[in-house]
Amino acid sequence: MISENEYKKRRKRLAKKLSSNSVAVLFSSGYKTRSNDTQYPFRQNSNFYYMTGFKEDKSALLIVKKKDDIKVILFVAKKDKKQELWNGKRLGEKKAKKRFLVDEVLVMDDFEVQLKKYLQATKELYFDFLLDYSKVKILKRYAKTLSTHKNIAPLIQKMRLVKSHAEIELIRKAINITKEAHTSLMEMPKSGKNEYELLAELEYVFKKNGAYSDAYTSIVACANNANTLHYIENNKPLKDTELILVDAGCEYEYYASDITRTIAVSQFNKSQKELYDLVLATQLEVMEMIKPHAKRSDLQKRAVELLTVGMLRLGILKGSVKKLIKKEKYKKYYPHGIGHWMGLDVHDECPYKDTDGNELEFKEGMVLTIEPGLYIDKNDKNVPKKYRGIGIRIEDDILITKGGYENLSKAIAK
Repeated sequence: MISENEYKKRRKRLAKKLSSNSVAVLFSSGYKTRSNDTQYPFRQNSNFYYMTGFKEDKSALLIVKKKDDIKVILFVAKKDKKQELWNGKRLGEKKAKKRFLVDEVLVMDDFEVQLKKYLQATKELYFDFLLDYSKVKILKRYAKTLSTHKNIAPLIQKMRLVKSHAEIELIRKAINITKEAHTSLMEMPKSGKNEYELLAELEYVFKKNGAYSDAYTSIVACANNANTLHYIENNKPLKDTELILVDAGCEYEYYASDITRTIAVSQFNKSQKELYDLVLATQLEVMEMIKPHAKRSDLQKRAVELLTVGMLRLGILKGSVKKLIKKEKYKKYYPHGIGHWMGLDVHDECPYKDTDGNELEFKEGMVLTIEPGLYIDKNDKNVPKKYRGIGIRIEDDILITKGGYENLSKAIAK
């Protein structure tokens, strides 16, 4: 678990990035309506959680900076027995004061009064420019005399790039639970079943192990369904001759895992093996390039080269490798990137370039996915018939280490 001291250090680091004589505001998430008077399960705003570790709604964080003097105030929902009867216990102001290492804890009812007080004596306001309008309206009400508004989100997102030891351990835990889920699915008889039965097995194992939510909507895509990259219907019957693309990862204590495996309902045929081996060989070679100071674009370039050469060899593409890459003909069958940052979000909201537009180099402690794939639609008559209707992706979660990399999900069979 992440200690309160680590959250305090994060707030201190963030405060150092703020201008003198400024105020920064972070808000919690709110409940989102599912339909009529029912709501989706609550999930905290990732940037707010990164700075506080607080999981309740109706809360906010205020950082006031005057030269070298920094004050941090956490606002929480007040205790209300009637509301708690229906919606569960609140931590409340008194317990929050004992738990959080901040200068002051106040109830959310006091937020606007405090905001007005501190904004009257400052010049700059930092907040997330993607805030919903109701919260922006509150800020504008008291920020009319400010000279500058700045977006706080990029500052926090950059901090989230390199994971601490505690964060990495939570990601490991999420991946270990996901490993158990994928392994259980691989071992269960699949002939005659439906995609949703496999989905149910994944979700059962997640929740049984304390991962109460998916890191994203799971994909269980049989045969041509795998050629829809974000297929989430998960309701088609399985056939013995087909492959199943399973893209599923749990979230544990807000930290994500993201794993894709492509398996057979019964067994691989020769054509399926040829495509699978090409994707797997590409992934393994690309991963060997990962180390500090390497760049994601170099990984992408090599993946494109390997997949293009392979598709040319199998008769999926025709022409010269150089021209096929230059004209981006490969994109018809490999339309996405080699991977993405992962952490508090499955697609972690961290930058890929610095403020000058230069691509960031890998550093020890960063976590990303590596996920080459090939997707050949069943109706694509430009491809040999034996490959049509096959979609394959293989995805692992990678930690950049001092000497290279660690495949955190290597224990999940492929």
